[in-house]
Amino acid sequence: MAESEAMGTNKKAPQSTMATPHASATYAEWVALQNQLGVLVNGRDLTLADVVAVSLNKTEARLTQDPEDLKLVSDSVAFLESEIEAGRIIYGVNTGFGGSADTRTQNLERLQSCLIQHLNVGILLKADKTGPGLAETPGNGLLRSHALPAPIVRAAMLIRCNSLMRGHSGVRIPVIQSVMRLLSLDMTPVTPLRGSVSASGDLSTLSYIAGAIEGNPDVFVRVAGKDGNAKVLPANEALKLAGLEPVRLQAKEGLGITNGTSPSCAAASLAIHQANQLALLTQVLTAMCTEALKGTANNYHPFISAARPHEGQAEVASNILHFLSGSKICPPTSDPTNLKDTGLAQDRYALRTAPQWLGPQLEDLRLATRQVTAELNSTTDNPLLELSPEGPNRIHHGGNFQAHAITSAMEKTLLALQNLGRLLFAQSSELINHATNKGLPPNLSFDDPSQSFTCKGFDVNMAAYAAELGYLAKPISSHVQIAEMANQSVNSMALVAARYALEAVEVVGLMAATHLYVLCQALDLRCLRIEFDNEVEKVVKGVLEECFSTALADHQVGLVEKVTEAIMGRWDQLSNLDLADRCKTAVDQSLGTVIDCLGESVASLKGVRDYQTGMAAAMESCFADIRTEFVRHQTTTDHISPASRVVYDFVRKELNIPLNRGVEDHPTLLLQKLKGPKANGTTGNGLNGHGTGADEGNSIHGEPDEELAKRGRIMGTLAGEIYEALRRGELHDRLMKFGGEKGLWN
Repeated sequence: MAESEAMGTNKKAPQSTMATPHASATYAEWVALQNQLGVLVNGRDLTLADVVAVSLNKTEARLTQDPEDLKLVSDSVAFLESEIEAGRIIYGVNTGFGGSADTRTQNLERLQSCLIQHLNVGILLKADKTGPGLAETPGNGLLRSHALPAPIVRAAMLIRCNSLMRGHSGVRIPVIQSVMRLLSLDMTPVTPLRGSVSASGDLSTLSYIAGAIEGNPDVFVRVAGKDGNAKVLPANEALKLAGLEPVRLQAKEGLGITNGTSPSCAAASLAIHQANQLALLTQVLTAMCTEALKGTANNYHPFISAARPHEGQAEVASNILHFLSGSKICPPTSDPTNLKDTGLAQDRYALRTAPQWLGPQLEDLRLATRQVTAELNSTTDNPLLELSPEGPNRIHHGGNFQAHAITSAMEKTLLALQNLGRLLFAQSSELINHATNKGLPPNLSFDDPSQSFTCKGFDVNMAAYAAELGYLAKPISSHVQIAEMANQSVNSMALVAARYALEAVEVVGLMAATHLYVLCQALDLRCLRIEFDNEVEKVVKGVLEECFSTALADHQVGLVEKVTEAIMGRWDQLSNLDLADRCKTAVDQSLGTVIDCLGESVASLKGVRDYQTGMAAAMESCFADIRTEFVRHQTTTDHISPASRVVYDFVRKELNIPLNRGVEDHPTLLLQKLKGPKANGTTGNGLNGHGTGADEGNSIHGEPDEELAKRGRIMGTLAGEIYEALRRGELHDRLMKFGGEKGLWN
């Protein structure tokens, strides 16, 4: 075969794959959650959706009643008992623990109590043991809760029971049932936030679950109330309320409960679940930002990704291209060879390289998801009991409790989240800065920029979020300390990694919510500009006819278009000026074009001065009228893509977060206006820049109380409402439904 044939030629464009494995998996998990009626714990079928359903949605979890599954667990207990009777030396059953495994004992039950005793050493605040919420102690209001959040504990209980049901741990069914009973009643042990090195499992963390079923009066349990309020009870009282007898742990049962990775896996499950949602949302926001910045959809052309065949890059490009489908601002069908005549010939990196930036993050998140999912159905304690039908049965001493698979998953997740946030920050900064946002006003101010700085504070906030996120993204595995008599010489620190990943989710959520507020404001301003563009040529023609009527006939061809282009060519560059100054400067700088087009006939015409004043006034009046009408009725959804419309409508309609009209929407000024002109000593607020029609253009539409409820909120409150809705998964629901109906996730 000729070399050219073997290597291929450039005669045919490479074809991009249309596969969307990350989005498909995210959608499949969402579908599973919508259809989740109950979770069966049998040791082999637990999914991320199950963990989320039980921990966050409090879906019922039930222990399998399959006779074969139950027999496997019972047989493992029987096998362990036979090995004990045979005099075998078994770690943690008749030996000490860790570096103390050189001791021996025949008091097996007492040994398990010794185990739980030496592991119940985490520090909790008194407030953690007396009530939910932030812990405050007398004289010091700085102390936050030192307990793991209840959803993580619920997830850990579920995962631990699933692991014990695999029949490798020698823990009796009634013991597992006790944990499941507490879970079903939404009773969660108060568990220390810190103290685990996640090698030999999350020993101390899980010991509080063991202490709870033991009925330890100094281990505490959160008990959910029917009214939604939780109370905290000592474990012995909680067991009575649950109708349970305290468990007396037998040989290996304390070790079986504590010697596992379940808390790390629990926190990791919740972190990866939310990180995957944020990764998809970032792609949608990138599509919206492409519209807001009047970018080009050709950034995401399939040829580009096919020429560099990374799966994640191809998926991101394909997804964003689909999200832009139907956009009138930057339709995906535009000519890829049609570069801009002025300004940058191509979009900046925050848009143009989004597939290359986000693609590797999707690949990392997919691998992290597989690692966490594998852990859900793993046996992670030591020693392991192998019951073989062919025989012989064996006891294996190993290290499945080393949770580095979770650490690996979470460190990839942390870096992916940091990169998501970095892109959101870059896009937001480009939108807010009038030097880079292609003609939008500085700080995305709807009114005159000399007295309105709408999104400037958000720009600073985003920088703060990005800096904190970068700090969080450092790996924890490089900070391992030798522990426990030098026996635990390498420690995964997985629970810490997962906790930091959850913090990173929180920060990226703040960034996404902020960016979303900024995006909706920018899209409104972009579409306001489109409405203005649609009217400018008519205004120019009218003024030219009025000022140069005698000379216009000889120069009609192309004159209107050239003058319009001259004015609007400067319009974008003058966005930092107030409306009146912007109109005057743009018109003045177009005069050369007028003279060039009309030639000597202009010199004898008085119309030059009339043109300057008349055109500036006409432009100002036109823009002010369009802006006033835009306040009443935003036409944004007429121009943006259907995917962007889902997000935009969610913010504007469902969350009732309005277009920011500038400084007049500051709650104190708004309240003064609603009280009447005497309250602030003025009859207008100057939105139109020239005073004409100011009262009419800024009149409050609707009842004062309704207007105050809608607009009388600071921007931080509005962004906060978006943030809480994001964290509740409400926008994710809308996107999943939209993509499912459009077949985007197939």
